[in-house]
Amino acid sequence: MSEGTSGARAESVIKSIIGAVARECAVRGRAAPDALVAFMVKAVVLDPRNGFNVDRTLTKQDVQKLEGLCLDKLMEECSPSLDTIKMQVYFDMNYTSRREFLEEIHRVGESRLSVVSREITDSRVKTRDELHALYRKIITYIQLRSGMSSPTDDSAVQEAAAALQSVFPQAELGAFMVLLKRDKEQQLNELCMLVTGIRLFNKAGRSADLSELMPAVLTEALPVTTQSVEKALNASQTRAWKYTAVLERLTERVAPPAGRGAPVVLLRQALYNVRQHEAFLKMLLSDACVCAEHVEMLQAELSSHLELLRESVQSKTAVPTATVFPLFKSTSKLWLRLQDEAELLNVLYSITLNLQPFVASQAHIFSEAYLDVLLEASEVKTDEQRTAASSVERVVPAEMPTREWLLPETTAGFGELPLQYNAVCGHALVSRDGLLLPGNPHIGVLSHEGKLYAFSSKEAALKFASSPGAFVAEVAEKAKQCPELIRLLKLHQQFSCVGPEILPAETPPVKPVTKCESGTQTDVHPAGTGVVRAYEWNEWALRRRAIQLADIRTKVTHSAQTDLSHMRRDGATQTWPPKDAACQSKRDGESGAPKPQVYLSGLRGQRDGRVVRTNLSRSVDE
Repeated sequence: MSEGTSGARAESVIKSIIGAVARECAVRGRAAPDALVAFMVKAVVLDPRNGFNVDRTLTKQDVQKLEGLCLDKLMEECSPSLDTIKMQVYFDMNYTSRREFLEEIHRVGESRLSVVSREITDSRVKTRDELHALYRKIITYIQLRSGMSSPTDDSAVQEAAAALQSVFPQAELGAFMVLLKRDKEQQLNELCMLVTGIRLFNKAGRSADLSELMPAVLTEALPVTTQSVEKALNASQTRAWKYTAVLERLTERVAPPAGRGAPVVLLRQALYNVRQHEAFLKMLLSDACVCAEHVEMLQAELSSHLELLRESVQSKTAVPTATVFPLFKSTSKLWLRLQDEAELLNVLYSITLNLQPFVASQAHIFSEAYLDVLLEASEVKTDEQRTAASSVERVVPAEMPTREWLLPETTAGFGELPLQYNAVCGHALVSRDGLLLPGNPHIGVLSHEGKLYAFSSKEAALKFASSPGAFVAEVAEKAKQCPELIRLLKLHQQFSCVGPEILPAETPPVKPVTKCESGTQTDVHPAGTGVVRAYEWNEWALRRRAIQLADIRTKVTHSAQTDLSHMRRDGATQTWPPKDAACQSKRDGESGAPKPQVYLSGLRGQRDGRVVRTNLSRSVDE
């Protein structure tokens, strides 16, 4: 069997397993998306404790065993590990970059307005009442697109109608109706920008405080989103610090007897859960801060544009449209960008709220009172305190010259280095039974096989550097047993090359299928017709053509030059004069040896004359 056929067969088997597990989950009342089931199948196969061999084809018994193990994992009750995996799948399916978020917001907005826009561009009005109805639809479209007010607000409708009447009177609807659909859509957008700019200018004239021009959605979304993300982040960080302190005490080499009965496995899963929640919230908070910066910048630009409009319009009875229309359009664009920021903040807030249920299981298992009992007298340290305490000792490259170390003083852009394991100490992860301790790059960053590692202490750094290959392999084994670590520690590349007999390579996050209104237009005859235009069916016409061709054979063509046609064409030629150039091919030097010269006299005019030889060579001494 060829490699391609074997890979296709393995992929079809995996798809059937995913479908069967998803259907069984739905039957049991636990609907699971295909992405979650696919990740769980991969996690079960990678776990060495389950006994699957990635180098051989799955048998029928293997498939049944794999489906049973996946169902057991997906049906677990109050499991922090399962909640962490669900949280990772949800975040990967719903979170994307800022640019793609804004593109999706624009696409959704266009789809909402497409119905009203199509009614306007496709209308065929014939009576005066229909013209009035069409004009009212244009006003409604402008209000919906600008988002300044509700179309049901009578005062806002009158204000928008007055602004539209000033730039597009109802009498011009006839010229609008004869335009092409594309030109109608373009004019609608321009009218929307002009009317929005006029309304903003009028509103700014009535209000002394320009901050009141902010979209109502934005004034609510900005503080709510930032505060909710910060509140959830503080709660997760506090939990993570407490879990770390408990596990740090329980995983010490000389552990107290009282810690033997503590649920170390559940504590470790809870730590992974809150650390993953913390990482996602930091990403959302960073995006919210970027939104706040853009809002502040757009507010300043909007204020400057409105002030420029005031200077251009005040105390003037008439203002050229070429002067104010571009300002109205730019003001409207700034307003729409502020609305985009508000929508993006709403999306971030929604993701924050949807992440909260995924940390409920660990909070239910370990209540605050139970955590305080487990802590006993342990000191709870924050990540900043751990970093400050470990910064005292630093790695000296001379202590281990066979390894490459990066230090803040000798490395440019040290704070932006792409650290492995999401800046978690790999030595602590292996030696402390999966404990997550934040690494401190200022101790020294180890460069091994093109990858960079940070550590929680100098001792951990030196031990890891003594045999980095073994520690990297141990971390991979930990991730196989705890699949939530693959996403948490960013080990996707390390686990992306699973054999084709078991599972295809990890696919990128699945995005929801988008739908949009579309249309196609084809030519009447997309293929060539094959019609010969010179074809003649009339026999007598063909006879006449044959006679003409036969008569032409006996004719001779002559040409003559007349006085009227002689030199009638004006010609012009452009030339370039030759360039004067000079070159030097020889240079006389004082160090050259004298050239020998000999003169012979008496060679001519005398038959028996005597030839005299005279040496004319100059002496070398001269």
